[in-house]
Formats: sequence, C-alpha cells, structure tokens
Amino acid sequence: MLLSVFHTIIRFMPLWLLTINVITFFVYHADKRRAIRKRWRIPERTLMFLALIGGGIGALAAMLIFRHKTRHARFMIGVPVILLLHFCLFCLYLKFS
Repeated sequence: MLLSVFHTIIRFMPLWLLTINVITFFVYHADKRRAIRKRWRIPERTLMFLALIGGGIGALAAMLIFRHKTRHARFMIGVPVILLLHFCLFCLYLKFS
C-alpha cells in the first residue's frame, strides 16, 4: 500500500515540479512589480516556501532575470541551498530505486 502511494507520487513529480516552478517564477515577478510600484508585497516567507516545496529553479531564475531579492543573503544563500537539498534528495532516490 505504502509503496503504491510512493510510486504514484513519483509518477506525478515531473508535472508537480514544472507547475510549481512556473508558479514560483511568476509570483517572484509579481512581487518585483509590486516593489517597483511601492504596493503591498508578497511575504518573504511565502517566496521561500514556494522554493522549498519544489520551486527553487523558478525562484532562482526569477531572482537572476528580474534582479529581485539579490541583495538579501537569506535568498541568495537560501534558494541555492534549497536547490542543493532537492538535488541530494533526487540522487538518493536514484540510488535506492
């Protein structure tokens, strides 16, 4: 039972990663636009949470393309660390599958 749930999760993982990275990219872009216009901002914890749940590539791409959050050490260190963590988890999955 648990193994079939695991396989179902793994089967939908590429779709999840694509979706969450596109969403994260556009959320970072929206926050950058709001910052320029001095409007209400998306909380930093929300931006980091999106990276943590799989949107790290979208977050890093948006940070570099829009030059958003690049002065914040929390993001310039945190997002790559999250990506490294995701990569390590992926390597462990490949090793044990």
